[in-house]
Amino acid sequence: MSPLASGPQGPDTLRPLLTTVLDALQTGTAARGGPLPAGGPAEVAARLRDAVGDILPDHGDENALRTLVHAFTAGAADPAHPLCTAHLHCPPLAVATAADLAACALNPSLDSWDQAPAASELEALVTRALATEVYAPTTRTTTNPDALVTTGGTEANQLALLLAREAHGHVQLVQAANAHHSLHRATWLLGLPEPVTVPAPAGTMDPVALHEALTTLPGPVVVAATAGTTDAGLIDPLPEIAALCETHGARLHVDAAYGGGLLFSDRHRPKLHGLHRAHTVTLDLHKLGWQPVAAGLLAVRDPHDLTALNNQADYLNADDDTEAGLPDLLGRSLRTTRRPDILKIAVTLKTLGRTGLGALVDQVCARAAELAELIHRHPHFELYDRPTISTVLFRPTHATDDTVAAVRRTLLTQGRAVLGRARPDDRLWLKATLLNPHTGPGDLTALLELVEGHTAR
Repeated sequence: MSPLASGPQGPDTLRPLLTTVLDALQTGTAARGGPLPAGGPAEVAARLRDAVGDILPDHGDENALRTLVHAFTAGAADPAHPLCTAHLHCPPLAVATAADLAACALNPSLDSWDQAPAASELEALVTRALATEVYAPTTRTTTNPDALVTTGGTEANQLALLLAREAHGHVQLVQAANAHHSLHRATWLLGLPEPVTVPAPAGTMDPVALHEALTTLPGPVVVAATAGTTDAGLIDPLPEIAALCETHGARLHVDAAYGGGLLFSDRHRPKLHGLHRAHTVTLDLHKLGWQPVAAGLLAVRDPHDLTALNNQADYLNADDDTEAGLPDLLGRSLRTTRRPDILKIAVTLKTLGRTGLGALVDQVCARAAELAELIHRHPHFELYDRPTISTVLFRPTHATDDTVAAVRRTLLTQGRAVLGRARPDDRLWLKATLLNPHTGPGDLTALLELVEGHTAR
């Protein structure tokens, strides 16, 4: 009989398996030899198929764990590699990863208290603490802010629009051209009108254009601002946007999936001035929080908005159970079964504290500034702009868009470097998003040398 991960024998069962996993992680990383497996999609897929063989054999294979973890690792993109800089894809902290193992082993489900007694209370503690971080400066409400755990920024943005619709009716979304694609998709899912999109001429929302839109649009309106754009890490002028929303009676949502992590840094937190004036705020700790996926949240200034999510299923939150004091968890999410992502977040917050997390934020922002300076001084590169957070856009001087695209794909295919792409204007730029606190100055130089070497070919 196959052993279980929890129960009295769980730890003893897991120990030798963990050794197998760790060994396979090590050998797989060595086999890959870089930030990405070499060869491109077809070769990587072929190697994986050869390693796996029959995925559902008639008889089990006792070496399956080692074989599959090795193949999985050898074919992975490694966000901990200093030349893996394409996306908002962070290397997770070891302590958060270890905590997630406990969550996997115990397997609580946060849809009823009797499946997750401690997890439900831990979630309440952590979400209220993080909501307080968002709304600490405000004196505009007498209620206690709260937050919901989500699978990431996309779900959080969808929830924000859902809460706006339930509070105000058939709302009209106003967003800037820099908004995340999930907001437009959310309007489609919720049956809302097409968003009104105002210009973002310098990569951030234009307050004058927003004022014009709010003056002409009938209510109710929800404005979605961004604190940390996907392409360039830019932050909309939050104080001006909040003031316009208050003047025109519009609801404000801020997508701070990327930039929300700046809250932990004394140095960079002022960039989020005005965030606390939003009705809802998206946070994403699997970006500037160094959590294993998933670790999203939606902070809510007025917890009464959350009553729209209330749902009743007798087997999970019967009235008499709730009246007897058992917590009702169904109103904490649109999902029913929910894994306890809160444990890894709680362990990270408790282990590092504000100072430790702030130091990590400061480190990656400083590295991005160093990379921008290297590019600025380099005779063969053009810098788009100084970074606001930790994203740097650059391109080889005088290169065509086709050359920029080809250099990026060549480095991906060779497995040498992972760079993103962005088109903030009419040209294609390479994107380096620095989320690895261990990246050093030599790594930045090596990245530029790789790009320069392949551009010259």
